[in-house]
Amino acid sequence: MRRNVLITGGVGFIGSNLAIFLKEKLWDDNIICLDNLIREGSGFNVARLEDAGIQFIKGDIRDRKQLLTLPKIDVILECCAEPSVLAAYDDPQYTIDTNLFGTVNCLELAKRDQSGFVFLSTSRVYPIEPVNRIPFEELPTRFDWRKNSEFPGGSYKGITEDFPLAGVRSLYGATKLCSEQMVIEYLDMFSLKGVINRLGIVAGPWQMGKVDQGIIGFWIARHILGGPLSYIGYNGTGKQLRDALHVDDVCELVLYELEHLDELNGKVFNAGGGRANSFSLLELTEQVSEITGKRMAINSVLEERKADVRIYITDNSRICQETGWTPKKGLDDILIDTYQWLNNSRDILNRVFIKWK
Repeated sequence: MRRNVLITGGVGFIGSNLAIFLKEKLWDDNIICLDNLIREGSGFNVARLEDAGIQFIKGDIRDRKQLLTLPKIDVILECCAEPSVLAAYDDPQYTIDTNLFGTVNCLELAKRDQSGFVFLSTSRVYPIEPVNRIPFEELPTRFDWRKNSEFPGGSYKGITEDFPLAGVRSLYGATKLCSEQMVIEYLDMFSLKGVINRLGIVAGPWQMGKVDQGIIGFWIARHILGGPLSYIGYNGTGKQLRDALHVDDVCELVLYELEHLDELNGKVFNAGGGRANSFSLLELTEQVSEITGKRMAINSVLEERKADVRIYITDNSRICQETGWTPKKGLDDILIDTYQWLNNSRDILNRVFIKWK
């Protein structure tokens, strides 16, 4: 049966890659991408989507009336968000209206049509201070938790879904955590089927990264185009540690979930690159320098940014056990794929990234 699959934020980095991937895999389905095109550079994806036979609708999930004019939707992939932690300090209302009320509007559409619902959340739901209190050591190129360490909701392997949620997590993280709870309530109250994924850093082709979001794409673009780069906070060493997930692995995960919503219904999963795909900014600089053949001077800023986290690594154990999914692409793949796309997209680089200098 031909389904209508709605991807909100469908012209964004994850949304557009997901749309094209699903169109290739689920060729008989009608893929609809809805986006307000506020993100700089997102317009470049419209022609790309339409060339792939994907319907684009300019719209905004903050507008419930508009959402409810859509035809019957069988599946909603809620990818729309203001993804920047720092942006909420400048415009908290937009973050709240998009990340929380927008999700509720999408849930109302799901309620109307009994749609399946896949929600892309964030690792930022975990509170800042408890994460930063985990015992760590400073190594030559990174901060890291001590080997063999265990703590409530995690271990050296990473943070699990059981990590305690009490505490401050940034307004961005709070809106996503509140939305998670709304998703769970709607699934229960209205007999819907859905799943929640807490993603960390995602990267790959078509990522138009900025200084406050999309760090891998941003770091590589700076090496190609030039412009300032800084290690901010934690003594300006660049040793903060994260893990990265290739956008193709996100697409594979969502496809599996779409095909198994009944058995995954109501589940909340961490989904990240894991320890194998971990990196510090200092290490990222070295790897990107090797890939691009360009070495840059990096500024050191001692003052820490609001809501920054010293170390975050995903423990994928639960999702691996329940779905069999595991990241297929390593950090080298992520960096090379992102670089090759950026290097071959000079028109986009010069028209979008140059504005962020």
